[in-house]
Amino acid sequence: MAAFMRKSLTGLVSSGSRCLSVSAPRHAKVSVLGAAGGIGQPLSLLLKQSTLISELSLYDVANTVGVAADLSHIESAAQVKGYVGESQLEECLKGSNIVIIPAGVPRKPGMTRDDLFNINAGIAKALADAASKACPEAMLCIISNPVNSTVPIASEVYKANGVFDPRRLFGVTTLDVVRANTFISELKGTPVTQTQCPVIGGHAGVTILPLLSQVEPSCTFGDEERAALTTRIQNAGTEVVEAKAGGGSATLSMAYAGARFAFALLQAMNGAKNVVECSYVESDVTDMQFFSTPLLLGPNGVEQNLGMGTLIDFEQEALEKMKPELTGSIEKGIKFANQ
Repeated sequence: MAAFMRKSLTGLVSSGSRCLSVSAPRHAKVSVLGAAGGIGQPLSLLLKQSTLISELSLYDVANTVGVAADLSHIESAAQVKGYVGESQLEECLKGSNIVIIPAGVPRKPGMTRDDLFNINAGIAKALADAASKACPEAMLCIISNPVNSTVPIASEVYKANGVFDPRRLFGVTTLDVVRANTFISELKGTPVTQTQCPVIGGHAGVTILPLLSQVEPSCTFGDEERAALTTRIQNAGTEVVEAKAGGGSATLSMAYAGARFAFALLQAMNGAKNVVECSYVESDVTDMQFFSTPLLLGPNGVEQNLGMGTLIDFEQEALEKMKPELTGSIEKGIKFANQ
């Protein structure tokens, strides 16, 4: 399996040109839908710093003009404009190369991602429908939870509108990778910026499967240590929700992870080679219709699905254990989209 192309986020923001040809175009329009929210604001701040973005288009149901005005004072090239309300959504999306959707309500103590479904599913469906009509060829990156269901919802919307391209639809599961890398580094003392752990499956609880047997640099884990670390990675979102004690969910780390994925995608779209990130996409790697694995990214999105590699017994058992929940979440999203 190809190794992840890892850089610090600072490097991706300011030095993305290191692996780009001089002639590579750098005029991407990126739209953030839900830009005034807890994830949307820090995500937009990070995106504003990229030399690969010329236009940052921010949408939300309220407060976006103020967020855009604030960001517009930052001394970077990207031009920022805010759009408010459904009547301005089409204008926000027109000409977008990448659309990122963090819109929706955050998780609160005691809530599961499934508890978010009834609210966020409708939001995801409406925004996907708008994007499929205004910028059907844009890369669509979905952060809104439950990702295990909202990505299938978006795919069905795009199929219904006759514009579905599986290479261009992504569920952003990068935060699971970021957490795995961080926790492994803390536990094993590996350099955090060089630690690489693929995470497969979905983006909720037991559907998150870090492949600790494939960590680079190679680490040895005892059985109890492997099980405990896997559980911590799977429940890391709850760890943050509980620590914030009703004050929100993982917004800052999610913004970081979303920006990391967007910058990797931008680099690949601009001709960079060997850009690999995990993401939740339509897949034939397993018998589940949507599944996250390492992907080789290219100018048109997914260039190659790199699959899971060889799993050890613990990972194979975890894969079997996730199937009912992940399959149910996928089916729930598809059913909702077709109502």
